[in-house]
Amino acid sequence: MFYQPDRNTGAGHGLPHNPFNAIVTPRPIGWISTRGSDGSDNLAPYSFFNAVSYFPPQVMFASTSAKPDRGDTKDSVANIRETGVFAVNIVSHALRDAMNQTSGPWRRDVDEFAVAGLEKGQCQTIDCGFVTASPATLECKMTQIVTLEGANNFMVIGEVVGIRMADDCIVDGMFDVTTFNPLSRLGYRDYATVTEVFSLNRPGES
Repeated sequence: MFYQPDRNTGAGHGLPHNPFNAIVTPRPIGWISTRGSDGSDNLAPYSFFNAVSYFPPQVMFASTSAKPDRGDTKDSVANIRETGVFAVNIVSHALRDAMNQTSGPWRRDVDEFAVAGLEKGQCQTIDCGFVTASPATLECKMTQIVTLEGANNFMVIGEVVGIRMADDCIVDGMFDVTTFNPLSRLGYRDYATVTEVFSLNRPGES
């Protein structure tokens, strides 16, 4: 089949559910922790997330909706506008339920760390909390907030200024994802877990 998606609603496919997110999969999950200028902490997952450069290391995530108590966006972007920093917590299979709990439409004064029963640590290079149970955390300074086409669509780009890795995830000098099985987002309400990996040499490599 072929369809042209409506740029405002995504409609046009004639299916029971929008297939777009199911096509662009799997997507890593950026579990974004932020702290507002008033000291309040927030934690929320974003599946429009990825690394975008090596030197300097940079990541991005996109927020695509708004909350009534945050105007044109949600808590994460609103806090980053105020403070200019955020942390990306990597989601392991073991943290799947806690991550899902933090995805709720909680009020801006609600601390999702507490809602999900997560221990909170303090980042070293930025004023922000992080998930201590996460296998890795990227401490980031915002470099750009890009307004995207469509209502309430914002892309946040940050430079990674500090990286925390759990010691037991480092095997033979490499960060081994099979030690924690990262969670990825598929379409609809579906997720997948990385349980095994394989390597491919690029052309010309031995």
